[in-house]
Amino acid sequence: MPKYDISQHQFKKGFDPNRNIKGAPRKLISSLADLGYTNRQISNTILGILALTKAEVERIAGDESFTMLERLIANALLKDFGKGSLWNVESILSRAIGRPKETTEIQNEKIEVVFIKGKTIL
Repeated sequence: MPKYDISQHQFKKGFDPNRNIKGAPRKLISSLADLGYTNRQISNTILGILALTKAEVERIAGDESFTMLERLIANALLKDFGKGSLWNVESILSRAIGRPKETTEIQNEKIEVVFIKGKTIL
């Protein structure tokens, strides 16, 4: 694929040579939907792999007989495991089961203001 030649456009108003000409890359879930996976199948695969031991996940990551979805999830989990991180695990879990419901509690408290010779005391 030939590189984009910016020499003919570099002085045009509004031209940005760093822009992404092809647009944003497709998300993994959108790409998997095109291959025939349903959201439920993706969620079940994710939760199934999360329940395995490290040795079983390593076997999935290295074995080409598993689907690409299974291998991608296994590799992401192993990468985080090696770093001692939960970044990919958090992303994978939020995709599979959703984010927990967040609640906020608001308390109405009265504020008493007292004025004493030019000073305000709360």
